[in-house]
Amino acid sequence: MNHFIMRHSKNRVLLCLLSAIAFSQLSACAPLVIGGAAVASKVVIDRRTAGIQIEDEAIELRSESGLKKILPKNAHVKVSSYNRMVLLTGEVNSENDRALAERFVKSQDNVKTVINDLVIAPETTLTQRAKDQLISAEIKTRLIASKDIHASAVHIVTQNGVVYLMGRLTNAEADRVSKLVSSSQISGIQKVVKVFEIISEEDLRRMVATPVR
Repeated sequence: MNHFIMRHSKNRVLLCLLSAIAFSQLSACAPLVIGGAAVASKVVIDRRTAGIQIEDEAIELRSESGLKKILPKNAHVKVSSYNRMVLLTGEVNSENDRALAERFVKSQDNVKTVINDLVIAPETTLTQRAKDQLISAEIKTRLIASKDIHASAVHIVTQNGVVYLMGRLTNAEADRVSKLVSSSQISGIQKVVKVFEIISEEDLRRMVATPVR
């Protein structure tokens, strides 16, 4: 009897896990299945066109892959691209490596501008990187809980306790987000850096009103 219950319980757990995986995969594919309306909705929240989102991902992949080939193995560089504005964070060995990383990323296709915040220091530990991920997750949770902020329009990068806020926001939105994060008292935050692309209220209204092609 006990053997049957244990076996039944294991089957239920396995079924739940498989169901969760299937649901997440369907959710990820949903915008492709239901077409332009879903893509338009995502872009309005994200405030980048579908094409720009793909370009940003390509910039990150190409840049990080290339930097691993030209920088020493103990260099740790994170490339974050939002609307072709590229942020470099992490640690390198020298000023020469710092400048080399910036030149390389600037040479990549579709890069509009590069913000180089690399520091000359030993690379961060895996423990610190895990803490950084927790900080980003906690900030995202706070933004979602704040009903007057479009959380999905804000991209968060945390590096060694320094929080970088990216996204296309109006001045009022940028101030609101920055104040919320700065006053959040989340453990581990050393400072908050704004890397926003400021847009006008008219630009925002036009993004919301214009369907994405």
